[in-house]
Amino acid sequence: MSFGAANDAPMIRVQQVVYDYPGHRALDDVSFDLPAASVTALVGPNGAGKTTLLRSMAALEEPMYGRIIMNALDIWEHPRLAHRFMGYLPDHFGLYQELSAWRCLLYAAYARGLDASAAEAAAQWAAGQVGLLPQLETQAGALSRGQRQRLALAQTIVHKPMVLLLDEPASGLDPEARADLSRLMKSLAATGMTLLISSHILAELDDYCTAMLVLEKGKLLAHRQLNAPEARQTRTLRLRLAALPSNGDEFSGWMEKLGWRIVETDRQAAVLLVEGENSANAQTRLLRELLAASHEVLEYAEYTRNLQDAYLDSLQDNRDKNRK
Repeated sequence: MSFGAANDAPMIRVQQVVYDYPGHRALDDVSFDLPAASVTALVGPNGAGKTTLLRSMAALEEPMYGRIIMNALDIWEHPRLAHRFMGYLPDHFGLYQELSAWRCLLYAAYARGLDASAAEAAAQWAAGQVGLLPQLETQAGALSRGQRQRLALAQTIVHKPMVLLLDEPASGLDPEARADLSRLMKSLAATGMTLLISSHILAELDDYCTAMLVLEKGKLLAHRQLNAPEARQTRTLRLRLAALPSNGDEFSGWMEKLGWRIVETDRQAAVLLVEGENSANAQTRLLRELLAASHEVLEYAEYTRNLQDAYLDSLQDNRDKNRK
């Protein structure tokens, strides 16, 4: 059998997925596409359906209705083939307590179809990726909580999957390990891997996610792109002046002639959010013109809305829509 996503086809396609527990609909007509080499945050309150969605995508739970296509393969028609190019790390994972970390990694590699020589190289690579090389001869049951999390992640990536599904991967990690995880996510995405990551630590997802899926009560509320600042055509600046001009309309027109649009005003704090061209020259010119016009600038900085802001906006937008 041949399979593989065409150049213009999404790596992951979820179509109208419905999943019911007794007396409760966990997923309600969920559909989305994820392109190859994307890193998507899966966010939502507890009970939103995030884990059910990930388990369905990992071919561990079969939805009542809908299809999940991954790498141009229907994962429920060919689950064993899908597991060859997929990695899934659940929130509550299990390890073989009496095996060494090295043996755990070898077993995971063999289980995914790697032969002996390839399995050893893959185990060494995976341990290096998560910083577990010094603990390879330690029994899994004797590892610390954070080291066990690293080992579970290493087992998940040992076969270098094309698609990686992670449910709360930073759980139990200390701040240094979380920083290492952030670097690893960026590194894996750079190799062309497609990642979908569920987490409640939204500030950390900001570092490496390119898009966001928002679930609430089993429904997909939003699918937003999160472009890096350097990829945006426009940039938003936060200006705080000693005092705002009394003639707001005239000042707004003057700003627009300079190429900047006022998008938000806090008159009490004398703060403006302005949007304009994403270039150093445009920002330098604006500051120079403000000072030349005798405006006392107390603060002049880039303003960015992080992933948590986008998530809260999605929830509010949905609640506003439901009230209408």
